[in-house]
Amino acid sequence: MSMLTPPGMGGRYRITGNKYPRMRRPRRRGRLVVLVAASVAVLGVLGWGTLQLVHVFTGGGKKASAAGARAGCSPTASPSPAVAASVPAPARITVNVLNATARSGLAKETADELKKRGFHIGDVGNATAQYDKKVKGTGLLLGPAASLKSSLPVLATQLAGAESRTDVARKGTDVDLIIGDDFKSLTAKAAAERAIARLDRTTATNAAAKKTC
Repeated sequence: MSMLTPPGMGGRYRITGNKYPRMRRPRRRGRLVVLVAASVAVLGVLGWGTLQLVHVFTGGGKKASAAGARAGCSPTASPSPAVAASVPAPARITVNVLNATARSGLAKETADELKKRGFHIGDVGNATAQYDKKVKGTGLLLGPAASLKSSLPVLATQLAGAESRTDVARKGTDVDLIIGDDFKSLTAKAAAERAIARLDRTTATNAAAKKTC
């Protein structure tokens, strides 16, 4: 009889051998499956959210770039429409000084002062019949279409209150300063120089804006 056989039991109830069954806890496979499924779901949600964020940021950048390209300018720069990308220096501007008033000698005096300020002087004399005694303000600045955003703004710094006008049929690059009835004198030289300096800063801003577009 084996030592494992209880007293009084024998025959087929006798336990023989040196091995015996061991009791184990049942595996919790159901809980493991649930945890795996939950992890997969969380990872899927995180991945989808990441893709959405990438799409938003990259898509927005492309739209902003496209908008900037269509606008043709940098968001940090605001080029002024009053002048072109560059304005000429006074020495490169030829000015015809014409007197439209009844006062004599104004054309020559004004031309001499403009020459001292660096402008190149062309014709000096009386205004044509089209403008003679017909300019009521301080003066009229007249030039070809291309001068509206180049030489005319520079000349305008010399005569405050003057009207700037272009003639599309006019040829060449010369501009006219036609003295009007309210003319007293040119703008003070110091003030005119400051005005030209502001024009120079504006043109520098325009150039920087074009480079960033």
